[in-house]
Amino acid sequence: MMERKAAKTALGVAIALAISIGAQTLSAQTTENDLRQAIESKSAELQKIQEERANVERVLEETTQVKNTLSREIKIVDYQIKQLDLSVKANSLNLEKLTLEMETIAEDIPRLEEMIANKRETVGKLLTALQERERENLLVILLRSENLAAGVSEIQSITTMNFNLAASAEALEELKGTLAEKYDETKSLRATREREQVTLASRQTIIQDQKSAKQSILAQTKNQENVYQEELDKLEKLQAEISKEIDDIESVLRQNIDPNMLPTPRPGVLEWPVPEGRLTQSYGRTVFAIRTYASQWHNGIDIGRFIGAEVVAAEKGTVINTGNQDAYRGCKGGAYGKFIVIKHENGLTTLYGHLSKTLVSIGQKVERGETIGYMGRTGWATGPHLHFTVFASQTLTPARAGAPEGTKPSRVCGPMPVGGDLSPLQYLDI
Repeated sequence: MMERKAAKTALGVAIALAISIGAQTLSAQTTENDLRQAIESKSAELQKIQEERANVERVLEETTQVKNTLSREIKIVDYQIKQLDLSVKANSLNLEKLTLEMETIAEDIPRLEEMIANKRETVGKLLTALQERERENLLVILLRSENLAAGVSEIQSITTMNFNLAASAEALEELKGTLAEKYDETKSLRATREREQVTLASRQTIIQDQKSAKQSILAQTKNQENVYQEELDKLEKLQAEISKEIDDIESVLRQNIDPNMLPTPRPGVLEWPVPEGRLTQSYGRTVFAIRTYASQWHNGIDIGRFIGAEVVAAEKGTVINTGNQDAYRGCKGGAYGKFIVIKHENGLTTLYGHLSKTLVSIGQKVERGETIGYMGRTGWATGPHLHFTVFASQTLTPARAGAPEGTKPSRVCGPMPVGGDLSPLQYLDI
């Protein structure tokens, strides 16, 4: 009678526990479904903004192809501001989406920890029960049983317990592995969110710079086409002069390159510096270079995307130079604009030009793939792009007072970053 009562009580507790767990699971599923729907909604909004930005970028590219006039220049700046506004909206949405994803994981972790605790308790109880049973051998179990059937049943229960213990132990390890993955995912999302916050703040700054640039153009030209054309003629002469100045130095340095001091040319030596960027101009004596530059030589490659796009270090190294040549009187629009130079451990040095914003300083150590700045249109650039040059480090001049390593004095642009240039394409995985 007592055994039946105990069995009914145990059954009642089991049913109540099952109902409780079921209710908790249903509640958790409801919360998780709400979060998933919110994440999908943010993803849809992001997709729409990316499509809008792609349309603006297409119109912007078409605008840069027409004759250079004051009206065209103002349109370009206006489109860039519009494109940046969309990028900022995308950043904000992405931050919201990342927060929701972290909330989803935050919901999962306590549940997994509780499941692990319960599974450990189950494993513990099974081990204790088995240890008690295994003190008796099979013959003893059969002899002390009321009949053969009862003895066989008890032996079978031990076998079942062994099976359940193995299954529970395996399930426990899987749960622990899943929990570790959740912790790693949380860490990754947190790092991504921090980068997104930096990008958001940077792009907001770039927008203000673009608005200031527009006001500067209008003030300088007094909003008159003839004044703009006069300034444009002066700029083209300056660009030709600076281009020749750079090539006169680098054409000599190219002759001094020792191939034995360079890494073996192969894809992947350097990382593509603009994620999802596309090659818009190649290296060397290209058709565009012959038509555009006095030197008829392009000492790097151009990679196009959108203004404010992230630019990353092509390899780990040390920043040996960074600056804004547009800040030099008489150099605005004539050279690299905002730039960064990184010296690597493999015998190569990379230059990143026409940036809208830089995030690093001289002497700073950077890792391969680390964001160092954002694509822009500073210096001599008709549209947003990254000018990417690879120098042989052996050809760089030593640092001296007021001039960082790898520079030569320029007539109007201050210390000019120069070196024996190499084709970046032999080291990049396109």
